[in-house]
Amino acid sequence: MAAAEQIKSLIKSFGEGDEDRFFSSAIQIAASEARQGHTNIAQELKFLIEEARKNRSHQIFDRNKTVHMMPQKRELAELIEIFQPQLTLKDMVLSPEIHHTLARVIDEQRKIEILRQHNLSPQRKLLLMGPPGCGKTMTAEAIAGELGIPVFIVRLDGIMSKFMGESIVKLRLIFDAMPAQRAVYLFDEFDSIGSHRHIGQDVGEVKRVLNSFLINIEKDQSNSIIIAATNLPDALDKALFRRFDEIISYPLPTKEEIVEVLSDKLRHFTFDENPDYEQLAISADGLNFSDLVKACEEVIKDMILSDRNSLSLTLLNQILHKKKL
Repeated sequence: MAAAEQIKSLIKSFGEGDEDRFFSSAIQIAASEARQGHTNIAQELKFLIEEARKNRSHQIFDRNKTVHMMPQKRELAELIEIFQPQLTLKDMVLSPEIHHTLARVIDEQRKIEILRQHNLSPQRKLLLMGPPGCGKTMTAEAIAGELGIPVFIVRLDGIMSKFMGESIVKLRLIFDAMPAQRAVYLFDEFDSIGSHRHIGQDVGEVKRVLNSFLINIEKDQSNSIIIAATNLPDALDKALFRRFDEIISYPLPTKEEIVEVLSDKLRHFTFDENPDYEQLAISADGLNFSDLVKACEEVIKDMILSDRNSLSLTLLNQILHKKKL
């Protein structure tokens, strides 16, 4: 049977809502059963753990699970993807400057009425710039999670149309929805519509869509939050920048941030040898946050599937080096 300390850890993590520690404790119990030769119960536990992880993931990110479009806005269904995130700022590794900026945006959003009593408006139009995997999309989810509102991911490929004027009509539908349905409206890969107006094969349509966006974001007075995210800030039309309340640049993680991500994601597990996180950070230099998280998940899955009780430090180093190729 599972050791008393493992059971205590399982119960304590459940009571504190620490999902990572809860699942790691459950995995350790399964591994303990396997080492004692209780193969059937170990396999059953692993199956239940994986099912629970899958179900939990669906609860957190299941599109349209708790958010419903207003009947008169059903035509938006092909243009947006809706979900209710559970992430908050504490789930992210951010530089002090970015964390302070986002915390201020959230605080102003929570105190909208106070600001409006003084004829002031909260910050709610953000432009996020930086390499892929550095937290731009996660920021939209965290802001929504902090405020308890859904995320509406705008499908920019659904907006662009070969028919003259149709793209502008679709874009207008999205901005019309903002006053009626408060949410975080995320325009990801924004450079696809926000690029310089002299760039593109169909210059006329690019110009019209960008001009329409500029007009709509300028006129918008809703309580919704508009976030545009791009991996290619140099491609953006300069007229866009002054339309946003905050422009935030996301760099690749620093050595200290790499150490924080790796140690946090792996804190509930033991290694087969003593890990040097400073050395691991050197090996991982140049990777983005998404790569780091995936590397941690890969080494954890290897431990589970191999029926071991500890993580392989050698494998983690190999995975980090491979992701840099």
